[in-house]
Amino acid sequence: MTETFVQGSYLIASVLFILGLKSLGRPDTAVRGVNFAAFGMLLAIVGTLTQQQIVDYRWIALGLAVGAVIGVPLGTRVPMTAMPQRIAIALTFGATAATLVGIAEYHDHADTFAMGQRVAVGFEVVLGALTVGGSLIAFGKLQEVLPSRPLTYRGQNAVNFVLLAIILVVLGGVVARVGGMPLFYGLIALALVAGISLVLPIGGADMPVVVALLNSYSGLASAATGFAISNNVLLVSGALDGASGFLLAMLMSKAMNRSFTNVLFGAFGAETGATPAVGAGKDLVAVPISAEDAAVQLAYASNVVVVPGYGMAVAQAQHQVRELGELIEKRGGEVRYAIHPVAGRMPGHMNVLLAEANIPYDKLYDMDEINGDLSRADVALVIGANDVVNPAARIDPSSPIYGMPILNVDEAKSVIVLKRGMSVGFAGIDNMLFYQPRTRMLFGDAKASLVKLVTEIKAL
Repeated sequence: MTETFVQGSYLIASVLFILGLKSLGRPDTAVRGVNFAAFGMLLAIVGTLTQQQIVDYRWIALGLAVGAVIGVPLGTRVPMTAMPQRIAIALTFGATAATLVGIAEYHDHADTFAMGQRVAVGFEVVLGALTVGGSLIAFGKLQEVLPSRPLTYRGQNAVNFVLLAIILVVLGGVVARVGGMPLFYGLIALALVAGISLVLPIGGADMPVVVALLNSYSGLASAATGFAISNNVLLVSGALDGASGFLLAMLMSKAMNRSFTNVLFGAFGAETGATPAVGAGKDLVAVPISAEDAAVQLAYASNVVVVPGYGMAVAQAQHQVRELGELIEKRGGEVRYAIHPVAGRMPGHMNVLLAEANIPYDKLYDMDEINGDLSRADVALVIGANDVVNPAARIDPSSPIYGMPILNVDEAKSVIVLKRGMSVGFAGIDNMLFYQPRTRMLFGDAKASLVKLVTEIKAL
Protein backbone atom coordinates (compact mmCIF):
# COMPACT_ATOMS: atom_id res chain seq x y z
CA MET A 1 0.00 0.00 0.00
CA THR A 2 2.82 2.40 0.92
CA GLU A 3 4.65 1.76 -2.36
CA THR A 4 1.44 2.40 -4.29
CA PHE A 5 1.04 5.75 -2.52
CA VAL A 6 4.67 6.69 -3.21
CA GLN A 7 4.49 5.89 -6.92
CA GLY A 8 1.06 7.52 -7.20
CA SER A 9 2.35 10.74 -5.65
CA TYR A 10 5.35 10.64 -8.00
CA LEU A 11 3.07 10.19 -11.02
CA ILE A 12 0.81 13.11 -10.05
CA ALA A 13 3.87 15.25 -9.25
CA SER A 14 5.34 14.51 -12.68
CA VAL A 15 2.10 15.53 -14.39
CA LEU A 16 1.99 18.76 -12.36
CA PHE A 17 5.61 19.53 -13.31
CA ILE A 18 4.72 19.18 -16.99
CA LEU A 19 1.57 21.30 -16.64
CA GLY A 20 3.54 23.90 -14.69
CA LEU A 21 6.22 24.11 -17.35
CA LYS A 22 3.59 24.50 -20.07
CA SER A 23 1.76 27.23 -18.16
CA LEU A 24 4.97 29.25 -17.78
CA GLY A 25 4.86 29.91 -21.53
CA ARG A 26 2.26 32.68 -21.13
CA PRO A 27 2.36 35.64 -18.71
CA ASP A 28 -1.33 35.28 -17.82
CA THR A 29 -0.91 31.61 -16.80
CA ALA A 30 2.60 31.81 -15.31
CA VAL A 31 1.45 32.16 -11.69
CA ARG A 32 -0.76 29.10 -12.10
CA GLY A 33 2.22 27.23 -13.56
CA VAL A 34 4.37 28.06 -10.56
CA ASN A 35 1.61 26.88 -8.23
CA PHE A 36 1.27 23.61 -10.17
CA ALA A 37 5.01 22.97 -9.94
CA ALA A 38 5.17 23.90 -6.24
CA PHE A 39 2.28 21.58 -5.37
CA GLY A 40 3.90 18.85 -7.46
CA MET A 41 7.13 19.23 -5.49
CA LEU A 42 5.19 19.06 -2.24
CA LEU A 43 3.61 15.77 -3.36
CA ALA A 44 7.02 14.41 -4.36
CA ILE A 45 8.46 15.28 -0.95
CA VAL A 46 5.52 13.74 0.93
CA GLY A 47 5.77 10.59 -1.18
CA THR A 48 9.50 10.32 -0.52
CA LEU A 49 9.04 10.79 3.23
CA THR A 50 6.70 7.76 3.37
CA GLN A 51 9.21 5.36 1.83
CA GLN A 52 9.90 2.31 3.99
CA GLN A 53 13.66 2.53 3.41
CA ILE A 54 13.87 5.53 5.74
CA VAL A 55 15.00 4.39 9.18
CA ASP A 56 15.83 7.73 10.81
CA TYR A 57 14.03 11.04 10.20
CA ARG A 58 16.33 13.22 12.30
CA TRP A 59 18.71 14.20 9.49
CA ILE A 60 15.75 14.71 7.16
CA ALA A 61 14.06 17.01 9.69
CA LEU A 62 17.30 18.98 10.07
CA GLY A 63 17.59 19.26 6.28
CA LEU A 64 14.02 20.52 5.95
CA ALA A 65 14.61 23.12 8.66
CA VAL A 66 17.88 24.36 7.14
CA GLY A 67 16.32 24.39 3.68
CA ALA A 68 13.40 26.49 4.92
CA VAL A 69 15.72 28.93 6.67
CA ILE A 70 17.72 29.41 3.47
CA GLY A 71 14.88 29.11 0.95
CA VAL A 72 12.33 31.51 2.42
CA PRO A 73 14.63 34.58 2.34
CA LEU A 74 15.84 33.61 -1.14
CA GLY A 75 12.25 33.50 -2.35
CA THR A 76 10.84 36.54 -0.56
CA ARG A 77 13.66 39.04 0.00
CA VAL A 78 15.81 38.80 -3.11
CA PRO A 79 14.86 41.61 -5.56
CA MET A 80 14.12 40.85 -9.21
CA THR A 81 17.38 42.53 -10.23
CA ALA A 82 19.27 39.87 -8.29
CA MET A 83 17.21 36.93 -9.55
CA PRO A 84 19.90 35.56 -11.94
CA GLN A 85 22.48 35.27 -9.16
CA ARG A 86 19.82 33.79 -6.87
CA ILE A 87 19.18 31.15 -9.51
CA ALA A 88 22.93 30.56 -9.83
CA ILE A 89 23.37 29.96 -6.10
CA ALA A 90 20.23 27.77 -6.02
CA LEU A 91 21.76 25.66 -8.79
CA THR A 92 24.79 25.22 -6.54
CA PHE A 93 22.60 23.77 -3.78
CA GLY A 94 20.79 21.38 -6.14
CA ALA A 95 23.98 20.23 -7.84
CA THR A 96 25.70 19.71 -4.49
CA ALA A 97 22.78 17.53 -3.37
CA ALA A 98 22.99 15.43 -6.54
CA THR A 99 26.77 15.04 -6.10
CA LEU A 100 26.43 13.99 -2.46
CA VAL A 101 23.77 11.42 -3.34
CA GLY A 102 26.11 10.03 -6.00
CA ILE A 103 28.98 9.81 -3.52
CA ALA A 104 26.80 8.01 -0.96
CA GLU A 105 25.43 5.56 -3.53
CA TYR A 106 28.86 4.76 -4.98
CA HIS A 107 30.37 4.39 -1.52
CA ASP A 108 27.70 1.92 -0.41
CA HIS A 109 26.92 0.02 -3.62
CA ALA A 110 29.88 0.29 -6.01
CA ASP A 111 30.51 -3.44 -5.88
CA THR A 112 26.88 -4.39 -6.53
CA PHE A 113 25.95 -1.76 -9.10
CA ALA A 114 25.27 -2.92 -12.64
CA MET A 115 27.26 -1.29 -15.44
CA GLY A 116 24.38 1.10 -16.27
CA GLN A 117 24.14 2.26 -12.67
CA ARG A 118 27.88 2.95 -12.47
CA VAL A 119 27.66 4.99 -15.67
CA ALA A 120 24.70 6.92 -14.24
CA VAL A 121 26.47 7.64 -10.95
CA GLY A 122 29.61 8.69 -12.82
CA PHE A 123 27.72 11.18 -14.97
CA GLU A 124 25.76 12.30 -11.92
CA VAL A 125 28.84 13.37 -9.96
CA VAL A 126 30.59 14.83 -13.03
CA LEU A 127 27.63 16.99 -14.02
CA GLY A 128 26.88 17.85 -10.39
CA ALA A 129 30.43 18.92 -9.52
CA LEU A 130 30.84 20.78 -12.83
CA THR A 131 27.60 22.67 -12.12
CA VAL A 132 28.75 23.53 -8.59
CA GLY A 133 32.02 25.02 -9.84
CA GLY A 134 30.44 26.84 -12.76
CA SER A 135 27.49 28.18 -10.75
CA LEU A 136 29.75 29.60 -8.04
CA ILE A 137 31.72 31.53 -10.68
CA ALA A 138 28.50 32.66 -12.40
CA PHE A 139 27.15 33.88 -9.06
CA GLY A 140 30.38 35.74 -8.37
CA LYS A 141 30.31 37.48 -11.76
CA LEU A 142 26.62 38.40 -11.56
CA GLN A 143 27.00 39.64 -7.98
CA GLU A 144 30.19 41.47 -9.04
CA VAL A 145 32.19 39.71 -6.35
CA LEU A 146 34.36 38.59 -9.28
CA PRO A 147 35.19 40.74 -12.33
CA SER A 148 32.37 40.45 -14.87
CA ARG A 149 34.83 40.73 -17.75
CA PRO A 150 36.17 37.51 -19.31
CA LEU A 151 39.22 36.21 -17.42
CA THR A 152 41.27 34.75 -20.25
CA TYR A 153 44.76 33.41 -20.82
CA ARG A 154 46.62 32.06 -23.81
CA GLY A 155 45.61 28.52 -24.70
CA GLN A 156 42.62 28.41 -22.34
CA ASN A 157 40.40 26.51 -24.78
CA ALA A 158 43.08 23.88 -25.33
CA VAL A 159 43.47 23.49 -21.56
CA ASN A 160 39.71 23.08 -21.13
CA PHE A 161 39.47 20.48 -23.89
CA VAL A 162 42.37 18.50 -22.36
CA LEU A 163 40.71 18.70 -18.94
CA LEU A 164 37.41 17.39 -20.34
CA ALA A 165 39.25 14.58 -22.12
CA ILE A 166 40.96 13.58 -18.85
CA ILE A 167 37.55 13.58 -17.11
CA LEU A 168 36.17 11.19 -19.72
CA VAL A 169 39.17 8.86 -19.29
CA VAL A 170 38.85 8.89 -15.49
CA LEU A 171 35.08 8.35 -15.82
CA GLY A 172 35.83 5.26 -17.89
CA GLY A 173 38.09 4.01 -15.11
CA VAL A 174 35.39 4.57 -12.50
CA VAL A 175 32.82 2.69 -14.60
CA ALA A 176 35.33 -0.17 -15.04
CA ARG A 177 35.92 -0.17 -11.25
CA VAL A 178 39.60 0.72 -11.60
CA GLY A 179 41.24 2.79 -8.88
CA GLY A 180 38.48 2.49 -6.29
CA MET A 181 37.32 5.45 -4.22
CA PRO A 182 40.49 7.59 -4.74
CA LEU A 183 39.85 7.66 -8.50
CA PHE A 184 36.16 8.39 -7.88
CA TYR A 185 36.98 11.40 -5.68
CA GLY A 186 39.58 12.49 -8.23
CA LEU A 187 36.85 12.49 -10.87
CA ILE A 188 34.73 14.81 -8.72
CA ALA A 189 37.67 17.17 -8.12
CA LEU A 190 38.45 17.32 -11.84
CA ALA A 191 34.81 18.09 -12.68
CA LEU A 192 34.73 20.88 -10.08
CA VAL A 193 37.87 22.44 -11.56
CA ALA A 194 36.41 22.06 -15.07
CA GLY A 195 33.27 23.97 -14.06
CA ILE A 196 35.36 26.84 -12.74
CA SER A 197 37.70 26.81 -15.72
CA LEU A 198 34.87 26.78 -18.28
CA VAL A 199 32.96 29.73 -16.81
CA LEU A 200 35.83 32.05 -15.82
CA PRO A 201 36.60 33.08 -19.44
CA ILE A 202 32.95 33.98 -20.14
CA GLY A 203 31.92 37.61 -19.79
CA GLY A 204 29.00 39.05 -17.84
CA ALA A 205 27.01 39.63 -21.04
CA ASP A 206 26.72 35.87 -21.48
CA MET A 207 26.10 34.87 -17.85
CA PRO A 208 22.31 34.45 -18.26
CA VAL A 209 22.95 31.94 -21.08
CA VAL A 210 25.54 30.18 -18.93
CA VAL A 211 23.12 29.98 -15.98
CA ALA A 212 20.48 28.40 -18.27
CA LEU A 213 23.04 25.88 -19.51
CA LEU A 214 24.20 25.09 -15.98
CA ASN A 215 20.55 24.58 -15.05
CA SER A 216 20.43 21.98 -17.81
CA TYR A 217 23.51 20.23 -16.39
CA SER A 218 21.96 20.23 -12.92
CA GLY A 219 18.76 18.71 -14.29
CA LEU A 220 20.67 15.99 -16.11
CA ALA A 221 22.57 15.23 -12.89
CA SER A 222 19.22 14.81 -11.10
CA ALA A 223 17.97 12.54 -13.89
CA ALA A 224 21.11 10.42 -13.57
CA THR A 225 20.48 10.25 -9.81
CA GLY A 226 16.94 9.03 -10.45
CA PHE A 227 18.23 6.33 -12.78
CA ALA A 228 20.92 5.20 -10.32
CA ILE A 229 18.58 4.91 -7.33
CA SER A 230 15.45 3.95 -9.31
CA ASN A 231 13.53 7.08 -8.34
CA ASN A 232 10.93 7.92 -10.98
CA VAL A 233 10.17 11.49 -9.95
CA LEU A 234 13.86 12.45 -9.99
CA LEU A 235 14.21 10.89 -13.40
CA VAL A 236 11.22 12.77 -14.84
CA SER A 237 11.87 16.14 -13.17
CA GLY A 238 15.58 15.99 -13.98
CA ALA A 239 14.87 15.24 -17.63
CA LEU A 240 12.38 18.13 -17.78
CA ASP A 241 14.87 20.47 -16.13
CA GLY A 242 17.70 19.37 -18.38
CA ALA A 243 15.70 19.71 -21.60
CA SER A 244 14.08 23.04 -20.71
CA GLY A 245 17.38 24.56 -19.55
CA PHE A 246 19.09 23.52 -22.77
CA LEU A 247 16.26 24.90 -24.93
CA LEU A 248 16.26 28.16 -22.97
CA ALA A 249 20.01 28.55 -23.49
CA MET A 250 19.51 27.91 -27.22
CA LEU A 251 16.73 30.50 -27.46
CA MET A 252 18.80 33.09 -25.62
CA SER A 253 21.77 32.46 -27.89
CA LYS A 254 19.49 32.86 -30.90
CA ALA A 255 18.17 36.14 -29.48
CA MET A 256 21.77 37.39 -29.40
CA ASN A 257 22.56 35.84 -32.79
CA ARG A 258 25.34 33.79 -31.27
CA SER A 259 26.21 30.10 -31.24
CA PHE A 260 26.84 27.98 -28.17
CA THR A 261 30.50 27.62 -29.09
CA ASN A 262 30.80 31.40 -29.37
CA VAL A 263 29.16 31.85 -25.98
CA LEU A 264 31.27 29.21 -24.26
CA PHE A 265 34.60 29.88 -25.93
CA GLY A 266 34.35 33.35 -27.48
CA ALA A 267 35.06 35.46 -24.36
CA PHE A 268 32.29 37.88 -25.36
CA GLY A 269 32.51 41.13 -23.41
CA ALA A 270 36.28 41.36 -23.65
CA GLU A 271 37.78 44.52 -25.05
CA THR A 272 38.22 44.40 -28.79
CA GLY A 273 39.74 46.64 -31.37
CA ALA A 274 36.29 47.35 -32.78
CA THR A 275 34.94 48.95 -29.62
CA PRO A 276 36.11 52.51 -30.24
CA ALA A 277 34.69 52.50 -33.77
CA VAL A 278 31.14 53.10 -32.63
CA GLY A 279 31.60 56.34 -30.83
CA ALA A 280 35.14 57.17 -31.81
CA GLY A 281 34.21 60.22 -33.84
CA LYS A 282 35.09 63.13 -31.59
CA ASP A 283 32.35 65.27 -33.20
CA LEU A 284 29.68 62.86 -31.94
CA VAL A 285 27.99 64.16 -28.83
CA ALA A 286 24.94 63.02 -26.91
CA VAL A 287 22.35 65.79 -26.71
CA PRO A 288 20.67 66.14 -23.29
CA ILE A 289 17.05 67.10 -22.74
CA SER A 290 15.32 68.56 -19.70
CA ALA A 291 12.46 66.80 -17.95
CA GLU A 292 10.20 69.71 -18.89
CA ASP A 293 10.89 69.38 -22.63
CA ALA A 294 10.65 65.60 -22.52
CA ALA A 295 7.30 65.85 -20.75
CA VAL A 296 5.92 68.14 -23.46
CA GLN A 297 6.98 65.68 -26.18
CA LEU A 298 5.36 62.75 -24.40
CA ALA A 299 2.20 64.63 -23.45
CA TYR A 300 1.40 65.56 -27.04
CA ALA A 301 2.56 62.33 -28.69
CA SER A 302 -0.16 60.15 -30.19
CA ASN A 303 2.00 56.99 -30.36
CA VAL A 304 4.55 56.16 -27.66
CA VAL A 305 6.63 52.99 -27.39
CA VAL A 306 8.31 52.32 -24.04
CA VAL A 307 11.43 50.14 -24.06
CA PRO A 308 12.33 48.92 -20.55
CA GLY A 309 15.81 47.67 -19.70
CA TYR A 310 18.00 46.65 -16.80
CA GLY A 311 18.29 50.27 -15.63
CA MET A 312 14.55 50.33 -15.00
CA ALA A 313 14.87 47.12 -12.98
CA VAL A 314 17.72 48.50 -10.89
CA ALA A 315 15.77 51.68 -10.14
CA GLN A 316 12.59 49.66 -9.42
CA ALA A 317 10.77 52.19 -11.59
CA GLN A 318 8.10 49.94 -13.11
CA HIS A 319 5.27 51.55 -11.12
CA GLN A 320 6.30 55.03 -12.29
CA VAL A 321 6.39 53.64 -15.86
CA ARG A 322 2.77 52.52 -15.48
CA GLU A 323 1.74 55.90 -14.07
CA LEU A 324 3.39 57.74 -16.94
CA GLY A 325 1.73 55.45 -19.48
CA GLU A 326 -1.69 56.02 -17.93
CA LEU A 327 -1.20 59.79 -18.04
CA ILE A 328 -0.30 59.70 -21.74
CA GLU A 329 -3.32 57.51 -22.48
CA LYS A 330 -5.64 59.89 -20.61
CA ARG A 331 -4.44 62.62 -22.95
CA GLY A 332 -5.37 60.50 -25.97
CA GLY A 333 -2.03 58.88 -26.75
CA GLU A 334 -1.39 55.18 -27.41
CA VAL A 335 1.27 53.50 -25.25
CA ARG A 336 2.86 50.15 -25.97
CA TYR A 337 5.78 48.35 -24.33
CA ALA A 338 8.47 46.72 -26.47
CA ILE A 339 10.21 43.75 -24.85
CA HIS A 340 13.52 42.36 -26.12
CA PRO A 341 14.03 38.62 -25.37
CA VAL A 342 17.24 39.24 -23.41
CA ALA A 343 16.44 42.64 -21.88
CA GLY A 344 17.58 42.65 -18.27
CA ARG A 345 19.51 39.67 -17.01
CA MET A 346 17.19 36.82 -17.85
CA PRO A 347 14.33 36.01 -20.23
CA GLY A 348 11.01 37.42 -19.08
CA HIS A 349 12.70 39.85 -16.66
CA MET A 350 10.90 42.91 -18.07
CA ASN A 351 7.58 41.08 -18.48
CA VAL A 352 7.59 40.14 -14.79
CA LEU A 353 8.42 43.66 -13.62
CA LEU A 354 5.77 45.31 -15.80
CA ALA A 355 3.18 42.71 -14.79
CA GLU A 356 4.07 43.44 -11.17
CA ALA A 357 3.09 47.08 -11.85
CA ASN A 358 -0.28 45.88 -13.29
CA ILE A 359 0.49 46.90 -16.86
CA PRO A 360 -1.92 44.84 -19.03
CA TYR A 361 -0.40 41.89 -20.87
CA ASP A 362 -1.94 42.98 -24.16
CA LYS A 363 0.20 46.12 -24.11
CA LEU A 364 3.44 44.09 -23.98
CA TYR A 365 4.88 43.36 -27.42
CA ASP A 366 7.73 41.02 -28.30
CA MET A 367 10.50 42.34 -30.54
CA ASP A 368 9.20 40.56 -33.64
CA GLU A 369 5.69 41.93 -33.09
CA ILE A 370 6.62 45.59 -32.77
CA ASN A 371 9.80 46.13 -34.78
CA GLY A 372 7.95 46.65 -38.04
CA ASP A 373 5.80 49.34 -36.43
CA LEU A 374 8.45 51.38 -34.59
CA SER A 375 8.86 53.79 -37.52
CA ARG A 376 5.41 55.27 -36.88
CA ALA A 377 6.07 55.89 -33.17
CA ASP A 378 6.17 59.59 -32.30
CA VAL A 379 8.41 58.89 -29.31
CA ALA A 380 10.40 55.82 -28.30
CA LEU A 381 11.10 56.09 -24.57
CA VAL A 382 14.12 53.94 -23.67
CA ILE A 383 14.42 53.34 -19.92
CA GLY A 384 17.78 51.91 -18.93
CA ALA A 385 18.15 49.67 -22.01
CA ASN A 386 21.46 49.66 -23.84
CA ASP A 387 22.78 46.80 -26.00
CA VAL A 388 19.30 45.66 -27.08
CA VAL A 389 18.67 49.02 -28.83
CA ASN A 390 22.16 49.60 -30.24
CA PRO A 391 21.92 50.16 -34.04
CA ALA A 392 25.52 48.93 -34.37
CA ALA A 393 24.10 45.41 -34.25
CA ARG A 394 22.31 46.14 -37.51
CA ILE A 395 24.61 48.52 -39.42
CA ASP A 396 28.20 48.19 -38.16
CA PRO A 397 29.91 44.97 -39.36
CA SER A 398 32.93 45.75 -37.17
CA SER A 399 30.85 45.69 -33.97
CA PRO A 400 31.09 42.63 -31.67
CA ILE A 401 27.28 42.53 -31.51
CA TYR A 402 26.76 42.80 -35.28
CA GLY A 403 23.89 40.54 -36.31
CA MET A 404 22.24 40.46 -32.89
CA PRO A 405 18.49 41.13 -33.26
CA ILE A 406 17.62 44.47 -31.66
CA LEU A 407 14.63 46.72 -31.14
CA ASN A 408 14.81 49.26 -33.98
CA VAL A 409 13.99 52.28 -31.82
CA ASP A 410 16.30 54.43 -33.95
CA GLU A 411 13.57 54.31 -36.62
CA ALA A 412 11.09 56.17 -34.38
CA LYS A 413 10.41 59.85 -35.11
CA SER A 414 12.14 60.81 -31.88
CA VAL A 415 13.91 58.92 -29.10
CA ILE A 416 14.25 59.84 -25.42
CA VAL A 417 16.73 57.78 -23.40
CA LEU A 418 16.57 57.71 -19.60
CA LYS A 419 20.02 56.82 -18.31
CA ARG A 420 22.33 57.68 -15.43
CA GLY A 421 25.29 58.41 -17.69
CA MET A 422 27.10 57.30 -20.81
CA SER A 423 28.38 54.00 -19.43
CA VAL A 424 28.41 50.96 -21.71
CA GLY A 425 26.13 47.94 -21.37
CA PHE A 426 26.99 44.29 -20.73
CA ALA A 427 28.56 43.97 -24.18
CA GLY A 428 31.16 46.56 -23.18
CA ILE A 429 30.68 48.77 -26.27
CA ASP A 430 29.38 52.25 -26.95
CA ASN A 431 25.82 52.78 -28.19
CA MET A 432 25.34 54.53 -31.54
CA LEU A 433 21.74 55.34 -30.62
CA PHE A 434 22.83 57.91 -28.04
CA TYR A 435 24.55 60.06 -30.69
CA GLN A 436 21.88 60.07 -33.38
CA PRO A 437 20.19 63.38 -34.33
CA ARG A 438 16.72 62.26 -33.23
CA THR A 439 17.91 61.04 -29.80
CA ARG A 440 17.83 63.07 -26.60
CA MET A 441 19.30 61.94 -23.27
CA LEU A 442 17.47 62.52 -19.98
CA PHE A 443 20.22 61.86 -17.46
CA GLY A 444 19.58 60.71 -13.91
CA ASP A 445 18.02 57.90 -11.88
CA ALA A 446 15.18 56.31 -13.85
CA LYS A 447 12.65 56.47 -11.03
CA ALA A 448 13.43 60.10 -10.21
CA SER A 449 13.30 61.08 -13.89
CA LEU A 450 9.94 59.35 -14.37
CA VAL A 451 8.54 61.09 -11.30
CA LYS A 452 9.61 64.43 -12.82
CA LEU A 453 8.00 63.54 -16.14
CA VAL A 454 4.72 62.61 -14.43
CA THR A 455 4.74 65.84 -12.42
CA GLU A 456 5.44 67.98 -15.48
CA ILE A 457 2.73 66.30 -17.58
CA LYS A 458 0.18 66.77 -14.81
CA ALA A 459 1.05 70.48 -14.75
CA LEU A 460 0.39 70.94 -18.48
